[in-house]
Amino acid sequence: MNVFPTQYSVLSATALNNYLSEAYDLDNTACCLLIHNVSDTYLLENGDGKYIFKIYRDAHRKPDEIKGEINLLLTLKGRGAKVSYPLADLTGKYFHPFNAAEGIRYGVLFTYAKGKVSVELSETQLEELGKEMAVLHNITSDTPLVYNRIRFDIDTTITLPLQVIKPAFAELRDEYDYLITTAAKVTAKLQETNYSNFSYGYCQYDFLPKNFHFDDDDNITFFDFDFAGEGYLMNDIMSFYIHYFLEVTYGKMSRSDAEAAFGVFLNSYRKVRQLHEDELKAMCYLGFGFWIFYLGFQYENFDDWSNIFFGPKFLKDRVALIKKWIDWFGEL
Repeated sequence: MNVFPTQYSVLSATALNNYLSEAYDLDNTACCLLIHNVSDTYLLENGDGKYIFKIYRDAHRKPDEIKGEINLLLTLKGRGAKVSYPLADLTGKYFHPFNAAEGIRYGVLFTYAKGKVSVELSETQLEELGKEMAVLHNITSDTPLVYNRIRFDIDTTITLPLQVIKPAFAELRDEYDYLITTAAKVTAKLQETNYSNFSYGYCQYDFLPKNFHFDDDDNITFFDFDFAGEGYLMNDIMSFYIHYFLEVTYGKMSRSDAEAAFGVFLNSYRKVRQLHEDELKAMCYLGFGFWIFYLGFQYENFDDWSNIFFGPKFLKDRVALIKKWIDWFGEL
């Protein structure tokens, strides 16, 4: 019987459990699906510990992109960064192909990030985060990768995503006009910026608290480098600052408390790595690119997961949030 054309299948957790237990010589394992998203994440565990197995989709990540992520994480691990990293199987292989209904998909087994997400970060946790992000940046600023990853620049974070999302705003002309007008102003600011004092390397580009865990002793582990790419390292600091912008916007803390907490993080970062004031001044503009980049990503992957929330209300609310981000800085 021919298999009907399939866009996105979910691989059997039972079959993956059997495959992984044999490939990695693990006894008494259990496997379950944790997240069904643009890629799928499974939890594999036995008496000795936990692991994360991630299944990528060709529509989202090509093999060389996945290999680039593996390359980056192994480099980070080898040089002392606190990251979840890929594990090789008994044959030394990190990269596992599966002949799924929609075609070849690829899987990678990662170490488990011990601990849990902390949204209300303590001073100790902020100091740990600042120090370890700086350690990570010391490595990614001088790490050449064998395989190319995305480059975060004006084209990839603003110009191209705005073209991609245009059809979604067919009935929201005012909102789209705002994005276009603001993008022109932001682009002009970015083009006139002197980048001589900016650090450049590989960014994780999504340093929200959902992507790092703290254990009981407040030791941190970073994970989910799916979007890692080449760009100004200030992008990572900006993406963490967005956490506090959201906390204030949704009434969970005051702006003064948010700025104070962010200041603890920055002070700790600067004890390990230089951060120039010129980089911080670009926060507003880089952040606009962050919002537009992920809006484009959500639209492009609408069929697979965004349809739960992606629609006119979401778009109006997201543009309103972007307006608040721009007004927060009062620079345009």
